[in-house]
Amino acid sequence: MTQTALSTDDIAKTFNLGFLGALRPFKFLAQRMQLKGIAHSVEAVKGISLDVKVGEIFGFLGPNGAGKTTTIKMLMGLVHPTRGSGTLLGAPLGDRAARARLGFLPEHPYFYEHLKPLEFLDFYGRLFRMTARERKKRAEYLIDRVGLRHAVDRPLRKYSKGMIQRVGIAQALINEPDLVVFDEPMSGLDPMGRKDVRDIIFELREKGTTVFLSSHILQDVEMICDRVAIVVDGRMRSQGALDTLLDDPVERFEVVFSGLDDETATLVGTHAVDTRAIAGRHTFIVESENDLDAFVRMGLDAGGHLTSATPIRQSLEALFVAEASREAAP
Repeated sequence: MTQTALSTDDIAKTFNLGFLGALRPFKFLAQRMQLKGIAHSVEAVKGISLDVKVGEIFGFLGPNGAGKTTTIKMLMGLVHPTRGSGTLLGAPLGDRAARARLGFLPEHPYFYEHLKPLEFLDFYGRLFRMTARERKKRAEYLIDRVGLRHAVDRPLRKYSKGMIQRVGIAQALINEPDLVVFDEPMSGLDPMGRKDVRDIIFELREKGTTVFLSSHILQDVEMICDRVAIVVDGRMRSQGALDTLLDDPVERFEVVFSGLDDETATLVGTHAVDTRAIAGRHTFIVESENDLDAFVRMGLDAGGHLTSATPIRQSLEALFVAEASREAAP
């Protein structure tokens, strides 16, 4: 039976703003002021239930303001939920022993800028009561793994945003955690940096480490995640394996021909829903599988050479946009 690394049951968070927070002990007065518009509250998370399995890569997605970071802070024990409950590595949220087996990179980390990376990692290793020998060995390995050996003698204040992100990933792994939580791990990274992080995440999964990540770079999420959850306006909208969520029936096909002149391609294109020409090739979008055979024969009869006929499936980006738009619709 597959174990659960992280779970939540209808977890929610309401922030009291204005005078309301200060007047919470005086419930009646606070309610009256809220009715008059003097004080109000915000439901950042309205009820989210998750179940993340041990050893999987789980993507936590949503538009800005959806409640992702607040949810992550509740998982980390940094913010107490207004209602609901959860577990982290088999223990209730906030359990100290469970958090010692956790690695965490927040979206906007702040590090001591005067420290050099090895000093920085040594500091974090002390928080986990690692011995000096363990800290040195682990820090040296991680500096190489995240590609910072060339800058090992520089203080962090001289690091670029992407380099800070790399050292942040290293600190999240200093204690060889069983569960790693990354909030926007690809932020500030160039394409090579993103590939390095993807490779690190794959390596973690191979070792049995669970990875829970939030990211706006949906291409990376689609490449690495086993399952995802999409949150909109503080509520769960979709959750499951990517191949299941994206397993919609194929409705359109992309057909590419070479060898057609523009006039013939225009004629053939009247039977497609979209056309475009690039570098001597003409691409047509055919509405359905029922029309595909007849369209291909038409192109061949017109003197074209069939290059490809590819089904167009739903992407994670399309699913994300559809869910976000559906929530925003009146």
